[in-house]
Amino acid sequence: MRFLNQPATDLTYSDVFLLPSHSTVTSRLDVDLSSGDGTGTTIPLVVANMTAVSGKRMAETVARRGGMAILPQDVPLEVLRSVVEWVKARDTLFETPLLMTAGDIVIDAVHLMSKRSHDAVVVVDGSDFVGVVRGVDCEGVDRFASLASVMRSNLLTLDADPFDAIREAADAGDLDFAAAKAQTDEALRSAFAVLDSAGTDYAPVLRAGEVVGVLTRTGALRSTIYRPALDAAGRLRIGVAVGINGDVGAKAAALLEHGVDTLVVDTAHGHQEKMLAALRTVRALSPAVPVAAGNVVSAAGVRDLVEAGADILKVGVGPGAMCTTRMMTAVGRPQFSAVLECSTAAAELGAHVWADGGVRYPRDVALALAAGASQVMIGSWFAGTYESPGDLQVDAAGRQYKESFGMASARAVQNRTSAEGAFERARKGLFEEGISTSKMYLDPARPGVEDLLDMITAGLRSSFTYAGASSLAEFRERAIVGVQSAAGYEEGRPLPQSW
Repeated sequence: MRFLNQPATDLTYSDVFLLPSHSTVTSRLDVDLSSGDGTGTTIPLVVANMTAVSGKRMAETVARRGGMAILPQDVPLEVLRSVVEWVKARDTLFETPLLMTAGDIVIDAVHLMSKRSHDAVVVVDGSDFVGVVRGVDCEGVDRFASLASVMRSNLLTLDADPFDAIREAADAGDLDFAAAKAQTDEALRSAFAVLDSAGTDYAPVLRAGEVVGVLTRTGALRSTIYRPALDAAGRLRIGVAVGINGDVGAKAAALLEHGVDTLVVDTAHGHQEKMLAALRTVRALSPAVPVAAGNVVSAAGVRDLVEAGADILKVGVGPGAMCTTRMMTAVGRPQFSAVLECSTAAAELGAHVWADGGVRYPRDVALALAAGASQVMIGSWFAGTYESPGDLQVDAAGRQYKESFGMASARAVQNRTSAEGAFERARKGLFEEGISTSKMYLDPARPGVEDLLDMITAGLRSSFTYAGASSLAEFRERAIVGVQSAAGYEEGRPLPQSW
């Protein structure tokens, strides 16, 4: 990228804009959003390793649409193993259904529905399909009634056979990738037509009577646009974070054995000796997967971490919505300038950068990529979705929300030090640099993480076409960035009502 007008100070995303250029890109669907940093993602978005954001449902859903989630470091190793195995076992095309039995009760179904954007559970006997219970079926009925009394057994189901036949032909080498994609898209078009004709947006997918997934009308559309992030075995990708304390080598080795696709060595202040030692320990394992590390905001930090073994640098100190570091310590750096300097230094060393934090709108993601990031890490923005780990709650005004908290907050420290004595835990709890509780409201128009992915990637595709770029590498090369005033930024904001 190049500047239209040279800046006099460090810049954040609100300080800059992109200038349109001559373009020969005729369609937004011709744009390739693949990251190119070795992680195998097909959209440049990573879910931050925050306890209130990244879990198994988030990891599965985002990977199916081409991104990758990073599980947080304070999760027990056995739980991490279980989650990785679970995500790897998910179908790469069909969404995972919420399964219950006819003897379960309505109130449990209502609570479970909030974990997915389907607003439905599938009733099974063993693994055989019995019926479906939708959210509307649970309205105005006894909360302790059985699902058998409210379920519908005559709803539409779809057959997995057409999709299975395409997969088998591709696995046998009878279809190349392009042909398999074309046939899968046609099968999805047919499924969409069936759903549309039946006047429903949801159907269980069956294989010989057994439930193997669900398909929605929107899901069918998305699967013709997105490509899942898959490992060499054709399974969904997932990453896991490790800290810089304790037996870093043993934990990293175990995670690699469990099939993790990216390791993230993570601490708030990445440019320190303990981080360099942890990185050397991880690199000594000769991992066959990318190793990310951070956080840093300077070229010097990039060079030291790359020398110690990092393939990818996490960039950002203080821009996150849950972070109070800058207000507490004055430490940090405006994020656009941090990403620009760090990505320039990383490119010289053959490494890559993830822009971590500070994005509130799709424009911010585009600007981070223009500054040289291979991917953008998102935390709080995704916390307010069905797929984040927290329980769905409702405030006094009837608005749905989930609680989020920073990973350097007293709440996170308490979770991370649960094995220590009460005195040590209490003392560490005095030193917090993050918000311990915050309400992240679900957007009624975009309550699921896939809805947000649609919005972000639509913005990115348009940004690429405005720049005349069909790939991330071309976008970095062609982007022209200008510095603007606060009034210039305000001018670009839409108005919810007339002035």
